Amino acid sequence: MSPAPFAHALFENAHILVVGDLMLDRFRYGSVSRISPEAPVPVLHIMREEKMLGGAGNVLANIVSLGGHAGLIAAIGADEAGRLCSELMVGKGGDPAFLVECPYRPTTLKTRFISGSQQLLRCDEENSTPLPEAIEDQIVAHFDRVIDYYDVVALSDYGKGMLTDRILRHVISRSRELGKPVIVDPKRRDFSAYAGATVIKPNRSELAAFSGLLCDDLASSEVAAALAMEVTGAAILLTLSEEGMALFRPGHDVAHLHATATEVYDVSGAGDTALAIFCAGVASGLEMADAALIANAGAGAVVRKLGTAVLSSTELAHAVAELDDTAGDAQPSIFGAVCTPEEAFTVVRAWKREGLRVGFTNGCFDIVHAGHIHTLRQARACCDRLVVGLNSDASVSRLKGPARPVQNEASRATVLSAMDVVDLVVMFDTDTPLSLIELLLPTELIKGADYREDQVIGADVVKAHGGRVHLIDLLPGLSTTAAITRIRQGTENPVRVDV
Repeated sequence: MSPAPFAHALFENAHILVVGDLMLDRFRYGSVSRISPEAPVPVLHIMREEKMLGGAGNVLANIVSLGGHAGLIAAIGADEAGRLCSELMVGKGGDPAFLVECPYRPTTLKTRFISGSQQLLRCDEENSTPLPEAIEDQIVAHFDRVIDYYDVVALSDYGKGMLTDRILRHVISRSRELGKPVIVDPKRRDFSAYAGATVIKPNRSELAAFSGLLCDDLASSEVAAALAMEVTGAAILLTLSEEGMALFRPGHDVAHLHATATEVYDVSGAGDTALAIFCAGVASGLEMADAALIANAGAGAVVRKLGTAVLSSTELAHAVAELDDTAGDAQPSIFGAVCTPEEAFTVVRAWKREGLRVGFTNGCFDIVHAGHIHTLRQARACCDRLVVGLNSDASVSRLKGPARPVQNEASRATVLSAMDVVDLVVMFDTDTPLSLIELLLPTELIKGADYREDQVIGADVVKAHGGRVHLIDLLPGLSTTAAITRIRQGTENPVRVDV
């Protein structure tokens, strides 16, 4: 399956509520050509400036860039930085009404001075004292008002005073009541404040600070993670910088996901990107290990960028595709080609948005023979992406009789999905694939030349939407029914061989 539309299609229905420390990231770029005569420091000639959402805002920006939906609840100051954060949120599709203005403290502002690709200095303007009770009241009210709309809650803790004890307790307990996963990017030394969360995503130094262990290798990290799991009841997704990530869960083996970055330009915001991708994966129904896999790939891709960068769905898809190419059998691909009609709809729609020709053919494929391979190759030649509709076991039995299929639907789907010419396999339970064709609206409908065009199911639907019908030649003398008959005759009348 081509990776290009994968991430956007996957995250299209993911809704994540981000709660945490919002900041404004300012980057001032220039060049250094001399040392100051006043002190032994470089003189930076400023040439341009960029401002973007940082902290919890960068988590939101990454989710939106990947095709997901996100809301952000945070506190800002009554200042220019807060006003800019509100404007930038609107540009990301967020609702600035969830930003609570606190007149007693400034919006956190981080200014980085950069020459070429080298960061020279960072200046922070902030007040990290806990929020006053009146602001807490507004945060809690906002959360209770909107939580029903979201699938997953992301807590982005930068230690700037937003996630107070009260807010943490309320958000985690209310989310648990509603059955919504809570994913935490922690900053506190005492992880017990996050007790009840679903997953905690510390880095190595944060886990070491909590546990009192060095965490300088996987073995010591596993001991520290076990302590964290015991205290919090949460799974631990440990980020290991150049060594990738490790996922620790009770009752599971450690999943060590190796780093993918070959070049590192800037780690600013890489943790936000990883949190965003992991949350979007969980919200989309991925297994935790698969969500961690793509989060690791995304973090490896974003550190190749300069600044608090966000990752696009195409960039993430290619990062995961590169991981599949290099991992061999060590890690399974998450691009499983077998999907539901609903999943296929989102992928096919993304393909068509990219201007790709999407082909569709169908069959039972009970025992795959040379005729099937010939047909599928010809079908793939008619399009850029090929979707194969596969009759379910119940559908095959109705069409072919109670003795069929010989192989169950899972086996048949696995065989088809392993073929290079097949991009998606979609099961359908009806006698014909008409409803599936109406849902997917492929641009190319492909059938064997033993049919006339007016006999092809769905031909009128595809042509009415500007698509084409292709009738392809079949190899003569090849039939699944005939093959099964020969096999059964051989079983019922075995040939006696004297040895």
